[in-house]
Amino acid sequence: MNEKANSSDLFTIDCKDIFLREYSVEDLEEFHALTLQPEIIEFLPEWNVPKEQRLDWLINYEIKENQQFLQVISVGGDIGELRLRLGIILKVSGEFIGWCCTGIKEELPVPNREIMYAISKDHRGKGYTTQAAKGLIKYLFDNSSTDVLNAIALKHNIPSNRVIQKCGFELLDEITIEHEDYNYYRLSQQQWDEQV
Repeated sequence: MNEKANSSDLFTIDCKDIFLREYSVEDLEEFHALTLQPEIIEFLPEWNVPKEQRLDWLINYEIKENQQFLQVISVGGDIGELRLRLGIILKVSGEFIGWCCTGIKEELPVPNREIMYAISKDHRGKGYTTQAAKGLIKYLFDNSSTDVLNAIALKHNIPSNRVIQKCGFELLDEITIEHEDYNYYRLSQQQWDEQV
């Protein structure tokens, strides 16, 4: 993991074949293109918005909140309900191939911090999403007061369920959110520490 060396550097988490990097405005084209992929729309339809909306969100919400999150972490503060949204960047090409995020999932019982992710159809099945999720999990457990993480996946989204299971999450229950059935998983820091 790299802390920011100066204000022009972007925060990254180094993983094997990819790294996680805080969003930048320069990600707009690749990010927007990913949200148009039918394979992403199928599971995350609310991410498919016009490019102008995505730019507004990047500038006015996502980048700003990332900076707040990282500032709080840097002083050992409580991240509370802040979100951290990171791009998944392929090391060999620098391509923005997906995202991995953490935030509060209001539909889940407290403690309800979750991780979530999406990856380009062109990079599925290569282990990149698992690397990203594990990188974010390690970062949260090592650098914040988070001691429990949650993850949900639509029951029929087999690849997403596999990623969650590979990260060591325990299946707790099934949960219905907005008329969709999800598998509901939880991972404690103790469980994480025991498997590393």
